[in-house]
Amino acid sequence: MAIIYDGQVKMAHLAIAAGYSVNGVARLHTEILKKQELKDFYEMMPEKFNNKTNGITQRRFLAHGNQNLAAWITDHIGPEWITDLSQLSKLKVYADDEKALQEFMTIKFKNKERLAKYILEHNGVEVDPHSIFDIQVKRLHEYKRQLLNILHVIYLYNQIKTHPEMEFYPRTFIFGAKASAAYERAKKIHQADQLSGRCCKQRSSYQRQDQSCIHRELPCIQR
Repeated sequence: MAIIYDGQVKMAHLAIAAGYSVNGVARLHTEILKKQELKDFYEMMPEKFNNKTNGITQRRFLAHGNQNLAAWITDHIGPEWITDLSQLSKLKVYADDEKALQEFMTIKFKNKERLAKYILEHNGVEVDPHSIFDIQVKRLHEYKRQLLNILHVIYLYNQIKTHPEMEFYPRTFIFGAKASAAYERAKKIHQADQLSGRCCKQRSSYQRQDQSCIHRELPCIQR
């Protein structure tokens, strides 16, 4: 539990001693901190330890970030959901309401059009809003499945090359990530994203010239 030990400053120990709150980012993670990794600190200062599960807040990512959908929800169940997310359960009554479902899908498509417009304006890449948007935006790390995702893109690409007659619904793969400058393996994953994207885009341009088979687009990757 020493803050200074063997000529080193233990920053985690310093943070616990000086801070007023220590939390994990998932209930399991918090229990590991309390019972294993920081057991001595927890036994001495249990009042400091609590859980804060990683996630989103509806006020930022829905009320502010998706205002059309937020307005639709408010029209159907009132504004209480903004401070009480459990109120969203009231939407269950619209699960089989064709009119409500169509309104919901229209909002979703308009958001995809908005994103496609942004990508074209800022990155010079044209994407089809009718395609499936397969989006992965998070910190680039070995355990966060970005590499597995890009391998899936390469697999789909090879499947289309091997079986040009196969049915394939257009998909747009959108990657966004950042990583530490010294994280060499993350840079390699990033390079794999770039190379795969360029390859698929080149093949996609060629493939669309072929009118003898069903319409399809190879995955387009946007960083």
